[in-house]
Amino acid sequence: MKLISCDNLSFSYESTQVVKNLSFDVNEGEYLCVVGENGSGKSTLIKGLLGLKSPSRGKIIHLSGLKSNEVGYLPQQTPAQKDFPAGVFEVVLSGRLNSRGWFPFYSKNDKKNAMENIERLGIQSLVHKSYRELSGGQQQRVLLARALCASKKIIILDEPVTGLDPIVTEEMYRLIEELNKKEKITIIMVSHDINASVKYASHILHLNFDQSFYGTTEEYIKSPMGRYFFSEEKSF
Repeated sequence: MKLISCDNLSFSYESTQVVKNLSFDVNEGEYLCVVGENGSGKSTLIKGLLGLKSPSRGKIIHLSGLKSNEVGYLPQQTPAQKDFPAGVFEVVLSGRLNSRGWFPFYSKNDKKNAMENIERLGIQSLVHKSYRELSGGQQQRVLLARALCASKKIIILDEPVTGLDPIVTEEMYRLIEELNKKEKITIIMVSHDINASVKYASHILHLNFDQSFYGTTEEYIKSPMGRYFFSEEKSF
């Protein structure tokens, strides 16, 4: 079943078109990687999917009962955010904010859900620690738990392994894969790592200011776009 349908999307900043002609669907259980060079429109598309930027043309439609505030999000971190002076449980619990509406306090169910996601990602030992004291890999797990608090169906990850060492990077990729395959959570991930994208994703969306490719990973590998990047051993 479709969760998100995008039809002929274009986005502009101050009358300048930055990405155009995007048409694709995201179905339940899929793992979509959005790839492309810097400045190709990836971040703009993510803002659109999160409802933070309106398209200048086209529509983004949420289906299967998915609400716009039920999309979990793991953003790229700035140095200031990495030094955020809050406890781990507080950070994870903040993923429930969108479901609070006008009610200013977290419920028992919110706190239970946060703890369940902390256990889900195996970070119980970090509950009473300060977020700023964690390693990069631990911080990403905390943010992933936060994203899971916001949605039971779909999460968007923006370069989730940036700055992580190779071992932690592989652990993060395997964790995301497990959430997708075993728990059937739909994944949309922005990535510069084309090799990891084709290894783990079920679908690829390749942007270059427009939609250069959209389809299954197998189709991408065989496409002129995929053959070009693999033959030249390109990286984004």
